[in-house]
Amino acid sequence: MKIAYLVNTYPRASHTFIRREVQALERLGHQVHRFAMRSERGSLIDPADLAEDTRTEHVLQKGLLPVAWVALCWCMAHPAKLAQAFAAAMRAGKRGAGQTAGTGGRLRQFVYLIEAAYVAQRCDALGIQHLHAHFGTNSAAVAMLAHFLGGPRYSFTVHGPEEFDAPLALMLDEKIHHAAFVVAISSFGRSQLYRWAALPDWKKLHVVHCGIEQEKFTATSPLPSGGPHLVAIGRLAEQKGFSMLIEALSLALPLHPNLRLTLVGDGPLRPEIEALIATNGLSQNVILAGWQDEAGVQAALAAAQALILPSFAEGLPMVVMEAMAANRPVIATAIAGVPELVVAGETGWIVPAGDPLALAEAIAALAVTPPQTLAAMGQAAHDRVFERHDVDIEAAKLTALITGEKVGGAKLSGAKV
Repeated sequence: MKIAYLVNTYPRASHTFIRREVQALERLGHQVHRFAMRSERGSLIDPADLAEDTRTEHVLQKGLLPVAWVALCWCMAHPAKLAQAFAAAMRAGKRGAGQTAGTGGRLRQFVYLIEAAYVAQRCDALGIQHLHAHFGTNSAAVAMLAHFLGGPRYSFTVHGPEEFDAPLALMLDEKIHHAAFVVAISSFGRSQLYRWAALPDWKKLHVVHCGIEQEKFTATSPLPSGGPHLVAIGRLAEQKGFSMLIEALSLALPLHPNLRLTLVGDGPLRPEIEALIATNGLSQNVILAGWQDEAGVQAALAAAQALILPSFAEGLPMVVMEAMAANRPVIATAIAGVPELVVAGETGWIVPAGDPLALAEAIAALAVTPPQTLAAMGQAAHDRVFERHDVDIEAAKLTALITGEKVGGAKLSGAKV
């Protein structure tokens, strides 16, 4: 089957889960065409991401006039469909006007309409039978408008938290209503979609987890001694809670002077975090490692006794899955889909979000946990993540939704995924 994927910016260092999903679908025999509006090639460091970038059709790199010309020709050939799409774009623009977390008003929606007409024409030319978007924001808006303009049926994956911050402005209800189906990456995520979907559309809502590849985690490193040694991975942005993590480290340090943290990632809050590290006297305890490729992330996990996730808002982070696959327990805040994967006392520690003292206490608990107990927690984490997040199993679920196949003798439904 010919499928197209649509993402606003792709590939990105933080979107390896999309690449894994696409490649798993290809292993199942599908032809997958990648659409993205933009490329971040200049910031990519992972060879697999660089290779994926060359496989992706980056729409806006073709130039405004060529894209607009293709869009105009398509719209002129489908005037009735254009009327429906234009009306939807203007409704979205009215809802999103003046909302920074919304859709940005009618001008931006008009741009989405041009992009959608281009995508509809390309899907027709390529024989695409289904269009799947990642994120319920602008990529899902373009997919819906492309469908209105005569493009293929569409679906989209909602990750959160951005979609849940502005569900009305993003027209989640309308996007769900016109989609063939909608995927959430956790039961929590699906519960948030239930809030905004019309009751007859609930049957369209399914859970398909982001997946990881077992073959990349066949050899795991033993836990290091001493420490405690922690690793945190993510964009240095407000929702990740890294500023609060520095406070938690300062609380834990007096009793654990050998405490070490490697912080993998970069972002707008780096200067602030560097200042906090210096102010709290943690320069010898915290390493800011910047963005790393997959090998670098695995090396950072191998050098740690646990992953620590202090986030205030998430979907269900890939870093948690990767840490568990690498036989590492996890200290995490009790947000979104995280407690569905991390089991307190079995695969790690769960603490209230926004509580630096609770984080410090979890670090202290890790420090006094016997090595054999930590190793057992790491093995339990490994087993649990592959029970729930094997990329090939999850891709098969997505395939069943796209093709309408039956699973286990019954039509695939939201309750069965």
